[in-house]
Amino acid sequence: MEGTLKRTFLVTLAVSAATVVALAGEPPPMEAALLARLRARIADVARNLDGILGVVAKDITTGRTIGLNPDQSFPTASSIKLAVLYELYRQAEEGRIDLAEEVQPSVPRVTGGGVLQWLGDRVRLTWRDLAVLMMGWSDNEATNLLIRRLGLEAVNRRLDSLGLRATRLRRLMMDLEAARRGDENLSTPAEMAELVAGIARGEGLPPEQAKDLLAVATVPDAGSYFRSGLPEGLRAISKPGSLEGVRCEVAWVDLPGHPYTAAVMTSHLRHDADGEAAIRAISTALFETFDRLARASEHGRIIRP
Repeated sequence: MEGTLKRTFLVTLAVSAATVVALAGEPPPMEAALLARLRARIADVARNLDGILGVVAKDITTGRTIGLNPDQSFPTASSIKLAVLYELYRQAEEGRIDLAEEVQPSVPRVTGGGVLQWLGDRVRLTWRDLAVLMMGWSDNEATNLLIRRLGLEAVNRRLDSLGLRATRLRRLMMDLEAARRGDENLSTPAEMAELVAGIARGEGLPPEQAKDLLAVATVPDAGSYFRSGLPEGLRAISKPGSLEGVRCEVAWVDLPGHPYTAAVMTSHLRHDADGEAAIRAISTALFETFDRLARASEHGRIIRP
C-alpha cells in the first residue's frame, strides 16, 4: 500500500469524560496539565454548541492526539478540495497531467464561490492556476474542472491507497440534485487530519513537487474561521467548508517546535454562526496550548521568544 498513513490516537476526549491512552509514554506532568486544560476547553465548546462536533488535533512533535468523535462521519463541504489537490499533484508526478497545461473554462459556470463565475469566456488558466483558485478562493468551477479532468473515482482510489476509506468524493461542487440523492462528500475528523498531514509532508512526491504542493495548499483562504485563532503570517494549510447546517475546517499549522494538524467538523447546527465560532474557539485553544509548549522548558519557563 503506497504511502500508508497510520492513525494513532493517544488521547481520546469525550464531553462527559476524558480517557488518556498512553501508547507512547505519558507526557511530563506540566505538559499533561496543559493538555488537560486544552481537553477541558474543547469539551466546553462541545457542551455549548447546539449541534454535533467532531475534533482531532495532533501535536506532530510528540504524536499526542486529542479526539472528540474522531471516527464520526460528517459532510466535508469545501474541505474535500484537499483530496482533489493531492490527487492533482500525484497524477502530475505520474506523468498523467501537466500542471502547466492551459485550459479555457467554458460557460456557463457554477456559482456559489470563487472567481471564475465572474470572468469572461476567453480566460485561459493552467491546471495549477485552477488549484490556486480552488484553495485560496474556494472556487467551485475550478474545482469541478479539476475533478472532471482527474476523475472522481481516481480521487477515491487514491484515498483508498492512503487508508482513508471513510473519505469519499461523491459529487461535484454545487450539485444539489446529487446532494438530495444522498451523494454527499463525507469524511471523519481523524481521516481529514491524516489527509492534511500527508499533504504537508508531500506524501509520495519528490521534494520539488512536494514543495510546490505545499505552496499551493498554504494559499490563505479569506473564508477561514481557523486562521482567526492564529497570528498573522504563520504558515498554515486551512481549508474551510460551509453548507447549510454544516461548518468545518481542516488545518496544518507550521508552528516552530510544535507543528500540529487539526480537523474540526460540525453538523446539525441550529445556527451556522455557532459552528464558525466553535472552529475559532478551538483554533485559539490549540494555538495557545502548543505555542506555550513550543516556547517553554519542561518546567514551564518561557525560554524562547
